[in-house]
Amino acid sequence: MPRSITGNVSPDSAQAPNRLDVALGLRIRQRRKALNLSQTALANAIGLTFQQIQKYDRGFNRVSFSRLVDIAHALDCRVVDLVGDLDDASLPSPLFRQPTAHLREAGAPDLLAAYSALPERLRKAVLKLMVEMVKTTRAARAA
Repeated sequence: MPRSITGNVSPDSAQAPNRLDVALGLRIRQRRKALNLSQTALANAIGLTFQQIQKYDRGFNRVSFSRLVDIAHALDCRVVDLVGDLDDASLPSPLFRQPTAHLREAGAPDLLAAYSALPERLRKAVLKLMVEMVKTTRAARAA
């Protein structure tokens, strides 16, 4: 942050988090939620407070490399799985090839967890039902 002549941070110099810090935080949060881990559970696993994990999740605090390694190990993945291609928006990440914004919808992680716990034949039936529900809803809106 820019400092004034007195060395104090000038009040109008507050900056938004860097987009890469926010993107990394989102990937950490997505992986944590996919594993059904709370911020507190992740914090305990790596010796931090849940508030610090919350700041990482939102990109308000930068994650040091050593801390990123700790987080990746606690999330049972590799650093590259979290960082991937964050520096090149034109390359899709292997873990996140599909758009993932819909996973932030209320109930989406619970629905996905329940779906993945079903036997394959029931997953197929649930998916078919959901696709038909969406078609019906869209047709009703269009009418």
